[in-house]
Amino acid sequence: MTSFENPKAIRHFQSICDNCQDLVTRFHTPSDLKLYSDGYLQALRNCSTLEQVDLDKLERLIERWILDPSSFIDPGGGENKGFFDKKII
Repeated sequence: MTSFENPKAIRHFQSICDNCQDLVTRFHTPSDLKLYSDGYLQALRNCSTLEQVDLDKLERLIERWILDPSSFIDPGGGENKGFFDKKII
């Protein structure tokens, strides 16, 4: 099962995704996104806002989402101008 039953978990997933999208537009790397999401998830653990099952599921989904380049396709159909579009000179 890859969906959430808990509305709070859905909101946190969306918040992490939105913020990662913003970071990509500012040329942050996948490791930066992972660092951001790890910090966000750790804060959720410390606050005990979600059940452990939801936290574990959220962590797995976010990891897969960050590693999937299709997560960063802009509405026009092209890849976001973030780290997937960098050219090394």
